[in-house]
Amino acid sequence: MQSQLKQRLPDWQSLSQSARTLAPGLLLSVTVAAAATFLAAHYGAPQMLFALLLGIAFHFLADDSKCQAGVEFAAKKVLRFGVALLGLRITVEEMTSLGWEVLVWVALGIALTISIGMLVAKILGRRIQFGVLTGGSVAICGASAALAISAVLPKHPFSERNTLFTVIAVTAFSTIAMVIYPIFVNLLGFDDRLAGIFIGGTIHDVAQVVGAGYSISPQAGEFATITKLLRVALLVPVILVISLYFRSHPDKDSEKADIPLLPFFVVGFCICVAINSAHILPVGVTNTLSGLSSWCLVSAVAALGIKTSVKKLFTIGYEPILMVVIETVAIAAWVLVGIYWFG
Repeated sequence: MQSQLKQRLPDWQSLSQSARTLAPGLLLSVTVAAAATFLAAHYGAPQMLFALLLGIAFHFLADDSKCQAGVEFAAKKVLRFGVALLGLRITVEEMTSLGWEVLVWVALGIALTISIGMLVAKILGRRIQFGVLTGGSVAICGASAALAISAVLPKHPFSERNTLFTVIAVTAFSTIAMVIYPIFVNLLGFDDRLAGIFIGGTIHDVAQVVGAGYSISPQAGEFATITKLLRVALLVPVILVISLYFRSHPDKDSEKADIPLLPFFVVGFCICVAINSAHILPVGVTNTLSGLSSWCLVSAVAALGIKTSVKKLFTIGYEPILMVVIETVAIAAWVLVGIYWFG
């Protein structure tokens, strides 16, 4: 009886050992994330970009035996937990409030942008995975989408470098768009609703969407945020399609791995959306967990930066920048056509 009870109880010694192994690298990643958050709050620059740059500055610790395990844990496990908690920002009611026309048009825009990414990658001699990664990041939610999509793509020697580049590129272009797009919609004479839909349907990262939308008006900010969250919600079907595609089209040059049909963190994302839609949790708890999601994602980006060397990053060439530019222009043009079509 006592032996059975011992088997059911957690092995505290093993857990303690694991915690001691992970602590230095995990603490390093969280510290870099905290520094990035502080700088972003005081200088108005993107939090993710600061996390990447500060992380790269600590690359010399990437191979340190004390930090390696914790950094790897932050880049993978903490990342997936943060993506799952993103679902607490979304409700089904918000997604349907824009109308079926906007919903269908946004979904088609995501499919188009990813398809363009794959096509351009093939033309430029890059891996199809890279086109999916950049296209999905531009089409859905920037850095968060890049991290989520990279988790289900087949792995190869340049996977982490490509993910880091994509995060940097979409964050940079998102920041540029945050400044330019409000001026653009003003020149086109859009009202608050149309301006918000354009901002929310085109800018890559959630934070920049909120910044650009509310710089026009509170009403435009609300429409922009809802439209953006609709794109975030479509991360689930996109990851499902990507998983199905690469399970049936394995890349001979990639590392052999069993790609999950629907990863656990995506299931968690769906559960969080359902919980938020049903208003089960108090608003304070939801806001706290949403903030935790942001901390997890920034810590994961910091860990990714720590793992990547500047030297390897500069070997990527000009083609990926061209890919992100084309994808950014494509989704902006698509949303603009939809606005004029549906009015």
